[in-house]
Amino acid sequence: MNGGEMMVVLIVLVAVAGKIIQARYKAAERSERQPAPDSADAQRQRNEIRALKERIAVLERLATDKEDSSARLDREIEKLRDRP
Repeated sequence: MNGGEMMVVLIVLVAVAGKIIQARYKAAERSERQPAPDSADAQRQRNEIRALKERIAVLERLATDKEDSSARLDREIEKLRDRP
């Protein structure tokens, strides 16, 4: 191999090594930003979101219900209050 060929091979190797380092850096950065799916905080947030969605569904049903029964409305509101 002459000097020119050696220079081309060296440039290609440096470029490939740079891309590998860049990909690893980006992957590490992404994993640091996102909490692990098994973490206690993530599980707590999922449970809280699920509870809020259930409460919203009840409130939507109460708001759009054509039957105007105040006793039923009182029962539904009390059920919502009893939830954590």
